[in-house]
Amino acid sequence: MRIGITCYPTYGGSGVVATELGVALADRGHTVHFIAYAMPFRLGVYHDNVYFHEVPVIDYPVFQHRPATISLAAKMAEVAVRERLDLLHVHYAVPYSICARLAQEMLSGKIRTVTTLHGTDITLVGADPSLREITRFAIAGSDAVTAVSQYLRQRTLAEFNLDIPIEVIPNFVDTSKLKPAQKANQARRKHFAQPGEKIVMHISNFRSIKRCSDVVKVFARVRQELPTKLLLIGSGPELSLVKSEADRMGVMDATWILGQQEAIEDLLPLADVLLLTSELESFSLVTLEAMSCAVPTVTTNVGGLSEVVAAGQSGFLDEVGDIESMSKHVLEILENEELAAKMGQAGRARAQQLFEQSLIVPKYLKLYERLLSG
Repeated sequence: MRIGITCYPTYGGSGVVATELGVALADRGHTVHFIAYAMPFRLGVYHDNVYFHEVPVIDYPVFQHRPATISLAAKMAEVAVRERLDLLHVHYAVPYSICARLAQEMLSGKIRTVTTLHGTDITLVGADPSLREITRFAIAGSDAVTAVSQYLRQRTLAEFNLDIPIEVIPNFVDTSKLKPAQKANQARRKHFAQPGEKIVMHISNFRSIKRCSDVVKVFARVRQELPTKLLLIGSGPELSLVKSEADRMGVMDATWILGQQEAIEDLLPLADVLLLTSELESFSLVTLEAMSCAVPTVTTNVGGLSEVVAAGQSGFLDEVGDIESMSKHVLEILENEELAAKMGQAGRARAQQLFEQSLIVPKYLKLYERLLSG
Protein backbone atom coordinates (compact mmCIF):
# COMPACT_ATOMS: atom_id res chain seq x y z
CA MET A 1 0.00 0.00 0.00
CA ARG A 2 0.93 3.63 -0.51
CA ILE A 3 -0.04 5.61 2.58
CA GLY A 4 0.06 9.33 3.30
CA ILE A 5 0.38 10.30 6.97
CA THR A 6 -0.09 13.75 8.45
CA CYS A 7 0.58 14.56 12.11
CA TYR A 8 1.90 17.30 14.33
CA PRO A 9 5.67 17.05 13.89
CA THR A 10 6.47 18.51 17.30
CA TYR A 11 6.67 16.68 20.63
CA GLY A 12 3.48 15.01 21.75
CA GLY A 13 1.80 11.63 21.85
CA SER A 14 -0.13 11.95 18.59
CA GLY A 15 3.00 12.78 16.59
CA VAL A 16 4.98 9.99 18.25
CA VAL A 17 2.33 7.35 17.51
CA ALA A 18 1.87 8.54 13.92
CA THR A 19 5.61 8.46 13.27
CA GLU A 20 6.12 5.07 14.89
CA LEU A 21 3.17 3.72 12.90
CA GLY A 22 4.64 5.02 9.64
CA VAL A 23 8.02 3.44 10.32
CA ALA A 24 6.40 0.14 11.32
CA LEU A 25 4.33 0.11 8.12
CA ALA A 26 7.45 0.82 6.06
CA ASP A 27 9.26 -2.03 7.80
CA ARG A 28 6.45 -4.28 6.59
CA GLY A 29 7.06 -3.26 2.98
CA HIS A 30 4.49 -0.50 2.55
CA THR A 31 5.40 2.94 1.19
CA VAL A 32 4.77 5.80 3.61
CA HIS A 33 4.72 9.49 2.74
CA PHE A 34 4.70 11.96 5.63
CA ILE A 35 3.05 15.25 4.66
CA ALA A 36 3.67 17.96 7.26
CA TYR A 37 5.04 21.45 7.76
CA ALA A 38 8.19 20.02 9.40
CA MET A 39 9.96 16.68 9.74
CA PRO A 40 8.31 14.65 12.54
CA PHE A 41 10.76 14.69 15.44
CA ARG A 42 10.70 10.92 16.00
CA LEU A 43 11.47 10.22 12.34
CA GLY A 44 15.12 11.03 13.00
CA VAL A 45 17.30 8.89 10.77
CA TYR A 46 16.66 7.58 7.26
CA HIS A 47 14.21 4.70 6.84
CA ASP A 48 13.61 2.66 3.71
CA ASN A 49 10.16 3.23 2.16
CA VAL A 50 9.62 6.44 4.15
CA TYR A 51 9.43 9.83 2.42
CA PHE A 52 8.83 13.34 3.69
CA HIS A 53 6.99 16.14 1.89
CA GLU A 54 7.27 19.57 3.48
CA VAL A 55 4.25 21.81 3.21
CA PRO A 56 5.17 25.29 1.94
CA VAL A 57 3.12 28.09 3.46
CA ILE A 58 2.91 31.36 1.58
CA ASP A 59 3.47 34.65 3.36
CA TYR A 60 1.52 37.50 1.78
CA PRO A 61 0.54 40.85 3.33
CA VAL A 62 -3.18 40.33 2.70
CA PHE A 63 -3.16 37.38 5.10
CA GLN A 64 -3.19 38.30 8.78
CA HIS A 65 -2.22 34.68 9.47
CA ARG A 66 -0.45 32.36 7.06
CA PRO A 67 -2.98 29.93 5.45
CA ALA A 68 -1.28 26.73 6.63
CA THR A 69 -4.35 24.50 6.45
CA ILE A 70 -5.13 25.44 2.84
CA SER A 71 -1.53 24.79 1.88
CA LEU A 72 -1.63 21.43 3.64
CA ALA A 73 -4.80 20.32 1.84
CA ALA A 74 -3.27 21.32 -1.49
CA LYS A 75 -0.07 19.41 -0.68
CA MET A 76 -2.05 16.33 0.35
CA ALA A 77 -3.83 16.32 -3.00
CA GLU A 78 -0.60 16.94 -4.90
CA VAL A 79 1.29 14.11 -3.20
CA ALA A 80 -1.69 11.77 -3.50
CA VAL A 81 -1.71 12.20 -7.28
CA ARG A 82 2.04 12.19 -7.86
CA GLU A 83 2.78 9.23 -5.58
CA ARG A 84 -0.47 7.36 -6.39
CA LEU A 85 -1.46 7.13 -2.73
CA ASP A 86 -4.14 4.67 -1.69
CA LEU A 87 -5.21 6.57 1.41
CA LEU A 88 -4.53 9.52 3.68
CA HIS A 89 -4.24 8.81 7.40
CA VAL A 90 -4.40 11.92 9.56
CA HIS A 91 -3.67 12.04 13.27
CA TYR A 92 -5.56 14.69 15.24
CA ALA A 93 -8.94 15.91 14.07
CA VAL A 94 -8.25 19.65 14.00
CA PRO A 95 -7.26 20.72 11.43
CA TYR A 96 -5.97 17.57 9.75
CA SER A 97 -9.22 15.69 9.17
CA ILE A 98 -10.62 18.88 7.67
CA CYS A 99 -7.61 19.17 5.35
CA ALA A 100 -7.92 15.51 4.35
CA ARG A 101 -11.59 15.95 3.48
CA LEU A 102 -10.78 19.00 1.37
CA ALA A 103 -8.02 17.10 -0.44
CA GLN A 104 -10.44 14.24 -1.06
CA GLU A 105 -12.92 16.66 -2.61
CA MET A 106 -10.17 18.09 -4.82
CA LEU A 107 -9.52 14.54 -6.06
CA SER A 108 -13.23 13.86 -6.66
CA GLY A 109 -13.27 11.24 -3.93
CA LYS A 110 -10.55 9.11 -5.51
CA ILE A 111 -8.71 8.52 -2.25
CA ARG A 112 -9.75 7.14 1.12
CA THR A 113 -9.29 9.03 4.40
CA VAL A 114 -8.68 7.75 7.93
CA THR A 115 -8.81 10.01 10.99
CA THR A 116 -7.27 8.95 14.30
CA LEU A 117 -8.49 10.89 17.33
CA HIS A 118 -5.94 11.35 20.09
CA GLY A 119 -7.55 13.40 22.84
CA THR A 120 -7.40 17.16 23.08
CA ASP A 121 -8.48 17.40 19.43
CA ILE A 122 -11.86 16.29 20.80
CA THR A 123 -11.91 17.29 24.46
CA LEU A 124 -10.35 20.74 24.09
CA VAL A 125 -9.77 22.11 20.58
CA GLY A 126 -12.63 20.47 18.70
CA ALA A 127 -15.04 21.12 21.56
CA ASP A 128 -14.52 24.88 21.27
CA PRO A 129 -17.81 26.41 20.05
CA SER A 130 -16.06 28.11 17.14
CA LEU A 131 -14.75 24.77 15.82
CA ARG A 132 -17.35 22.26 16.97
CA GLU A 133 -19.43 22.05 13.78
CA ILE A 134 -16.53 21.91 11.33
CA THR A 135 -14.85 19.27 13.49
CA ARG A 136 -18.06 17.25 13.48
CA PHE A 137 -18.32 17.68 9.71
CA ALA A 138 -14.76 16.46 9.15
CA ILE A 139 -15.01 13.45 11.48
CA ALA A 140 -18.36 12.37 10.05
CA GLY A 141 -16.96 12.69 6.53
CA SER A 142 -13.91 10.50 7.13
CA ASP A 143 -14.06 7.07 5.51
CA ALA A 144 -12.87 5.57 8.80
CA VAL A 145 -12.35 6.94 12.29
CA THR A 146 -10.29 5.45 15.10
CA ALA A 147 -9.80 6.51 18.71
CA VAL A 148 -6.96 5.60 21.06
CA SER A 149 -9.24 4.56 23.94
CA GLN A 150 -12.79 3.54 24.75
CA TYR A 151 -13.08 6.71 26.80
CA LEU A 152 -12.24 8.88 23.78
CA ARG A 153 -14.59 6.95 21.51
CA GLN A 154 -17.50 7.47 23.89
CA ARG A 155 -16.59 11.11 24.53
CA THR A 156 -16.45 11.82 20.78
CA LEU A 157 -19.82 10.26 20.05
CA ALA A 158 -21.42 12.18 22.90
CA GLU A 159 -19.59 15.49 22.38
CA PHE A 160 -20.52 15.75 18.71
CA ASN A 161 -23.80 13.83 18.77
CA LEU A 162 -22.47 11.38 16.19
CA ASP A 163 -23.80 8.01 15.14
CA ILE A 164 -20.85 6.59 13.19
CA PRO A 165 -18.55 3.61 13.73
CA ILE A 166 -15.40 4.54 15.63
CA GLU A 167 -12.90 1.74 16.06
CA VAL A 168 -10.73 1.74 19.17
CA ILE A 169 -7.09 1.09 18.27
CA PRO A 170 -4.93 1.92 21.29
CA ASN A 171 -1.52 3.49 21.25
CA PHE A 172 1.34 1.04 21.12
CA VAL A 173 4.95 0.60 22.17
CA ASP A 174 7.95 -1.33 20.92
CA THR A 175 8.89 -3.22 24.08
CA SER A 176 12.15 -4.40 22.51
CA LYS A 177 13.25 -0.76 22.34
CA LEU A 178 11.71 0.55 25.54
CA LYS A 179 12.89 -1.96 28.14
CA PRO A 180 14.03 -2.14 31.77
CA ALA A 181 17.27 -0.55 32.93
CA GLN A 182 20.51 -2.00 31.57
CA LYS A 183 24.06 -1.44 32.83
CA ALA A 184 24.43 1.59 30.57
CA ASN A 185 21.34 3.13 32.20
CA GLN A 186 22.78 2.58 35.67
CA ALA A 187 26.01 4.34 34.70
CA ARG A 188 24.00 7.31 33.40
CA ARG A 189 21.88 7.35 36.55
CA LYS A 190 24.93 8.40 38.60
CA HIS A 191 24.90 11.70 36.76
CA PHE A 192 21.48 12.59 38.19
CA ALA A 193 21.32 10.91 41.59
CA GLN A 194 23.73 9.89 44.29
CA PRO A 195 23.80 6.28 45.56
CA GLY A 196 20.77 5.78 47.79
CA GLU A 197 18.78 8.58 46.14
CA LYS A 198 15.59 7.83 44.24
CA ILE A 199 14.43 9.40 40.95
CA VAL A 200 10.93 10.70 40.30
CA MET A 201 10.36 11.49 36.60
CA HIS A 202 7.77 13.59 34.81
CA ILE A 203 7.46 13.83 31.02
CA SER A 204 4.97 16.08 29.28
CA ASN A 205 4.41 19.07 27.00
CA PHE A 206 4.03 21.27 30.09
CA ARG A 207 0.61 22.65 29.26
CA SER A 208 -1.98 23.72 31.83
CA ILE A 209 -3.97 20.50 31.42
CA LYS A 210 -0.95 18.58 32.79
CA ARG A 211 -1.11 20.45 36.15
CA CYS A 212 2.69 20.34 36.33
CA SER A 213 2.81 22.42 39.51
CA ASP A 214 1.23 19.45 41.25
CA VAL A 215 4.28 17.40 40.27
CA VAL A 216 6.49 19.80 42.22
CA LYS A 217 4.14 19.81 45.21
CA VAL A 218 4.16 16.02 45.35
CA PHE A 219 7.92 15.90 44.95
CA ALA A 220 8.46 18.43 47.75
CA ARG A 221 6.48 16.23 50.14
CA VAL A 222 8.31 13.09 49.05
CA ARG A 223 11.69 14.77 49.43
CA GLN A 224 10.90 15.62 53.05
CA GLU A 225 10.73 11.89 53.75
CA LEU A 226 13.31 10.42 51.38
CA PRO A 227 16.44 11.56 49.44
CA THR A 228 15.01 12.01 45.95
CA LYS A 229 15.71 13.81 42.68
CA LEU A 230 13.14 15.08 40.19
CA LEU A 231 13.77 14.77 36.44
CA LEU A 232 11.56 16.92 34.23
CA ILE A 233 11.57 16.05 30.53
CA GLY A 234 9.82 18.08 27.85
CA SER A 235 9.01 21.70 27.27
CA GLY A 236 6.00 23.97 27.03
CA PRO A 237 4.28 27.14 28.25
CA GLU A 238 4.00 26.02 31.90
CA LEU A 239 7.67 25.15 32.37
CA SER A 240 8.58 28.59 33.72
CA LEU A 241 5.78 28.29 36.30
CA VAL A 242 7.12 24.90 37.33
CA LYS A 243 10.56 26.41 37.87
CA SER A 244 9.03 29.17 40.00
CA GLU A 245 7.10 26.58 42.05
CA ALA A 246 10.28 24.54 42.58
CA ASP A 247 12.08 27.68 43.76
CA ARG A 248 9.20 28.62 46.05
CA MET A 249 9.12 25.17 47.63
CA GLY A 250 12.90 24.96 48.00
CA VAL A 251 13.46 21.92 45.76
CA MET A 252 15.06 23.53 42.73
CA ASP A 253 18.48 22.23 43.76
CA ALA A 254 17.10 18.67 43.57
CA THR A 255 15.42 19.19 40.19
CA TRP A 256 16.87 18.41 36.77
CA ILE A 257 15.22 20.15 33.80
CA LEU A 258 16.27 18.22 30.69
CA GLY A 259 14.05 19.81 28.03
CA GLN A 260 13.03 17.92 24.91
CA GLN A 261 14.66 14.52 24.55
CA GLU A 262 14.36 12.25 21.52
CA ALA A 263 16.01 9.09 22.88
CA ILE A 264 13.49 8.63 25.68
CA GLU A 265 14.45 4.95 25.90
CA ASP A 266 17.78 6.04 27.40
CA LEU A 267 16.19 8.11 30.18
CA LEU A 268 12.90 6.49 31.18
CA PRO A 269 14.53 3.35 32.65
CA LEU A 270 16.40 5.61 35.11
CA ALA A 271 13.17 6.46 36.89
CA ASP A 272 12.04 4.75 40.07
CA VAL A 273 8.54 6.10 39.47
CA LEU A 274 6.78 8.09 36.75
CA LEU A 275 4.51 10.83 38.10
CA LEU A 276 1.69 12.23 35.96
CA THR A 277 -0.77 14.71 37.48
CA SER A 278 -2.93 15.57 34.47
CA GLU A 279 -6.42 17.00 34.59
CA LEU A 280 -7.31 14.82 31.59
CA GLU A 281 -5.60 12.12 29.51
CA SER A 282 -7.34 10.19 26.75
CA PHE A 283 -4.62 7.53 26.82
CA SER A 284 -1.14 8.75 27.93
CA LEU A 285 1.56 7.27 25.75
CA VAL A 286 4.30 8.21 28.22
CA THR A 287 2.60 6.09 30.90
CA LEU A 288 2.65 3.12 28.54
CA GLU A 289 6.30 3.79 27.71
CA ALA A 290 7.13 3.80 31.42
CA MET A 291 5.30 0.50 31.88
CA SER A 292 7.32 -0.98 29.01
CA CYS A 293 10.47 0.04 30.90
CA ALA A 294 9.14 -1.67 34.06
CA VAL A 295 8.78 1.71 35.80
CA PRO A 296 5.83 1.93 38.26
CA THR A 297 3.47 4.83 37.68
CA VAL A 298 1.46 7.22 39.83
CA THR A 299 -1.13 9.00 37.70
CA THR A 300 -4.54 10.61 37.94
CA ASN A 301 -7.72 8.59 37.51
CA VAL A 302 -9.04 10.46 34.49
CA GLY A 303 -10.05 9.74 30.91
CA GLY A 304 -8.50 6.65 29.42
CA LEU A 305 -5.75 6.17 32.01
CA SER A 306 -7.63 3.37 33.73
CA GLU A 307 -7.51 1.50 30.39
CA VAL A 308 -3.71 1.75 30.41
CA VAL A 309 -2.80 1.34 34.09
CA ALA A 310 -4.03 -1.64 36.09
CA ALA A 311 -4.81 0.16 39.35
CA GLY A 312 -2.90 -1.26 42.29
CA GLN A 313 -0.99 -3.66 40.03
CA SER A 314 1.13 -1.69 37.57
CA GLY A 315 0.64 1.66 39.31
CA PHE A 316 -1.65 3.86 41.35
CA LEU A 317 -4.53 6.03 40.11
CA ASP A 318 -5.39 9.08 42.23
CA GLU A 319 -7.93 11.86 42.00
CA VAL A 320 -6.91 15.08 40.28
CA GLY A 321 -5.28 17.50 42.69
CA ASP A 322 -5.02 14.99 45.55
CA ILE A 323 -1.43 15.85 46.47
CA GLU A 324 -1.58 13.91 49.74
CA SER A 325 -2.63 10.64 48.13
CA MET A 326 -0.19 10.96 45.23
CA SER A 327 2.66 11.71 47.64
CA LYS A 328 1.72 8.71 49.74
CA HIS A 329 1.71 6.40 46.72
CA VAL A 330 5.01 7.72 45.35
CA LEU A 331 6.61 7.12 48.76
CA GLU A 332 5.04 3.66 48.97
CA ILE A 333 6.77 2.69 45.73
CA LEU A 334 10.09 4.34 46.57
CA GLU A 335 10.32 2.84 50.06
CA ASN A 336 9.26 -0.69 49.13
CA GLU A 337 11.64 -2.26 46.61
CA GLU A 338 9.62 -5.47 46.47
CA LEU A 339 6.43 -3.57 45.61
CA ALA A 340 8.27 -1.44 43.05
CA ALA A 341 9.70 -4.52 41.33
CA LYS A 342 6.33 -6.27 41.34
CA MET A 343 4.55 -3.25 39.86
CA GLY A 344 7.28 -2.75 37.27
CA GLN A 345 7.05 -6.35 36.13
CA ALA A 346 3.25 -6.20 36.00
CA GLY A 347 3.40 -3.01 33.94
CA ARG A 348 5.83 -4.48 31.43
CA ALA A 349 3.77 -7.66 31.12
CA ARG A 350 0.65 -5.56 30.50
CA ALA A 351 2.46 -3.52 27.84
CA GLN A 352 3.60 -6.71 26.09
CA GLN A 353 0.22 -8.43 26.29
CA LEU A 354 -2.06 -5.53 25.32
CA PHE A 355 -0.08 -2.74 23.66
CA GLU A 356 2.86 -4.34 21.88
CA GLN A 357 3.55 -2.81 18.47
CA SER A 358 3.29 -6.18 16.73
CA LEU A 359 -0.26 -6.54 18.06
CA ILE A 360 -1.54 -3.06 17.24
CA VAL A 361 -0.05 -2.19 13.83
CA PRO A 362 -1.90 -5.10 12.13
CA LYS A 363 -5.17 -3.57 13.34
CA TYR A 364 -4.44 -0.49 11.23
CA LEU A 365 -3.49 -2.67 8.27
CA LYS A 366 -6.77 -4.59 8.50
CA LEU A 367 -8.63 -1.28 8.62
CA TYR A 368 -6.82 -0.04 5.50
CA GLU A 369 -7.53 -3.29 3.67
CA ARG A 370 -11.24 -3.11 4.51
CA LEU A 371 -11.42 0.44 3.20
CA LEU A 372 -9.58 -0.27 -0.03
CA SER A 373 -11.58 -3.41 -0.72
CA GLY A 374 -14.78 -1.38 -0.47
